[in-house]
Amino acid sequence: MELYNTPAHKLREMLTARQISTVEIVQNFLSRIRSIEQKIKAFITITENVALEQAKAVDKKIATGEKVGKLAGIPIAVKDNICTKDIRTTCASKILGNFISQYDASVIERIKNEDAIIIGKTNMDEFAMGSSCENSAFFPTRNPWNLDTTPGGSSGGSAAAVAAGEAAIALGSDTGGSIRQPAALTGTVGFKPTYGLVSRYGLIAFASSLDQIGPIAKCVDDAILLTEVICGKDPMDSTSVTYNFNPNGLTPVKGLRVGVPKEYFGEGVDREIASAITGALKLLERLGAKLIDVELPLSKYSIATYYIVAPAEASSNLARYDGAHYGYRT
Repeated sequence: MELYNTPAHKLREMLTARQISTVEIVQNFLSRIRSIEQKIKAFITITENVALEQAKAVDKKIATGEKVGKLAGIPIAVKDNICTKDIRTTCASKILGNFISQYDASVIERIKNEDAIIIGKTNMDEFAMGSSCENSAFFPTRNPWNLDTTPGGSSGGSAAAVAAGEAAIALGSDTGGSIRQPAALTGTVGFKPTYGLVSRYGLIAFASSLDQIGPIAKCVDDAILLTEVICGKDPMDSTSVTYNFNPNGLTPVKGLRVGVPKEYFGEGVDREIASAITGALKLLERLGAKLIDVELPLSKYSIATYYIVAPAEASSNLARYDGAHYGYRT
């Protein structure tokens, strides 16, 4: 049975119905990784032993009638700039090639508390600075749909892992498109959560004013499931906010007011993209949403502003990685 093509929420349903065990799910995904990973190169670290131990723990809970978490039995890939206790976190850089965090990032604590299975740490552009996953210090990641092309970046490893069936769902980070772009290029679902919605404690910072952790998934329902788990106030991150996430997923849009910035349909917009967005807006309107034309005149400065803020903050954040504290030892 090819479980690796099954959406994450369906895997959990099968597990709780006792149609399959967590160990069987994990073994199926590990088999998939062994069969195609040499072509895709989505992972920097594959945590086979960790995943199997976590799987056995979930199966024990089920066997004893204990309640399991929202992510029970779901193999999840984690971008390698998110700290994981006892599992190395390299940020796709050789200076952190042997760095093992002494703590879990808040999002890792949350997915563990919901019985997720960490199957590996994914490749990325070094320190998340790139958009093709070709700027890793270790190796480039390929797009599962066409091995001659890039999966995008910087969360390219996470997107490729989900698209290829090497993970049911994944965590990425987005500063200037690093979840959204690879999701688009690999046919997966990904979005950048609103600033503060998800704790960044334990995320190795690129540009602190812009960084956010978010989901990459096979479908919208899976993205909702993961976001529900990782969002909300965290005392370890003062920028995080309290948010009552809707656990029921989709809600009616009737009466919703949707602002449509005219500047986003200007020069440089691809025709197919404009057509797709227009189609989505018409669908929302048919479902009862009200479309409102808005103006965002400062949008034309957004890219220039990004390329001032992001490099400035990156230079400050990356200054801590000196040879006295990180890197090779002789």
